[in-house]
Amino acid sequence: MTQNEQSKQLQNRLLKKMLMIRRFEEAAARMYGLQKIGGFCHLYIGQEAAAVGVIEALDLKRDYVLTAYRDHGTAIACGMESSPLMAELYGKESGCSKGKGGSMHFFDKKRHFFGGNGIVGAHIPLAGGVALSVKYHKSGGVVICFFGDGAIHQGSFHETLNMAAIWNLPVLYICENNRYGMGTDFRRVSSVTDFKAVGSGYGVESGSADGMDVIEVYDMVSEITKKMRDKSAPAFLELKTYRYKGHSMSDPGRYRSREELDHYKEQDPVTLLRYKMEKNGFIDEEQFKKMDAEVKKEVETAIKFAEESKEPSLKSLYEDVLCQP
Repeated sequence: MTQNEQSKQLQNRLLKKMLMIRRFEEAAARMYGLQKIGGFCHLYIGQEAAAVGVIEALDLKRDYVLTAYRDHGTAIACGMESSPLMAELYGKESGCSKGKGGSMHFFDKKRHFFGGNGIVGAHIPLAGGVALSVKYHKSGGVVICFFGDGAIHQGSFHETLNMAAIWNLPVLYICENNRYGMGTDFRRVSSVTDFKAVGSGYGVESGSADGMDVIEVYDMVSEITKKMRDKSAPAFLELKTYRYKGHSMSDPGRYRSREELDHYKEQDPVTLLRYKMEKNGFIDEEQFKKMDAEVKKEVETAIKFAEESKEPSLKSLYEDVLCQP
């Protein structure tokens, strides 16, 4: 296979995964509006290039992924099927977490996706623990830990990054800087706005990338993880991205201007890759429409699956619970 053919196949995979995330999230928003989905729901629309670019560079037979509560896109990028994900949003027993976790707690042990965690920054030490296990067993894997710009000021991040540097743990901490911690511009609460300087402060190799460009993200993570496999050591990466929706479904996003939102929509990660592929002759309009139709059909199948799935039984309240005497 020529390099050109390899690039075409790679970019087709990236585009289809980002499209799947986009259509899944749009469907989740509709179902939330119809009150089919309750509780918290944090959409990933606009940030697709981050999860897809990073995870495409991994080997999930030996690598692991953890993220925070905005986890739908990350789960799909890891290869989780849309039907059990939608069923989890519906709170059905056929959901990936048996309907008990909901939007913030997607999980798939088989695919090495360890959540979906609801408390800001609480999963960062967990990623360090998984990396310690990977190093102990000499599996050659790396651990990816996504978190938002709001978590970078949590003590758990600084304590764990320091420990990971001392112990040479193979964990890549990735800050998805979508500019707003809930409704606050990160520049208002960060004395240092170049976040890669934070990682460098602990002697950790650090970098930043355009989180709206899936190819740039993929290339950078491929390079970083190769170094990490050759020599067990942590790393830090800031992905500069943007979310098009509010912090959650209950957030109208009035803290930002229409002009700002329109500016970032001109950098839409799905559109950017599509145009790049069209320019290189990797896809045409009809092929894109066909791909989009296939994705939409899969999402509609997922909605039907969730609608028809059973509610959890009452006895399930007492299952999967750790009880200390």
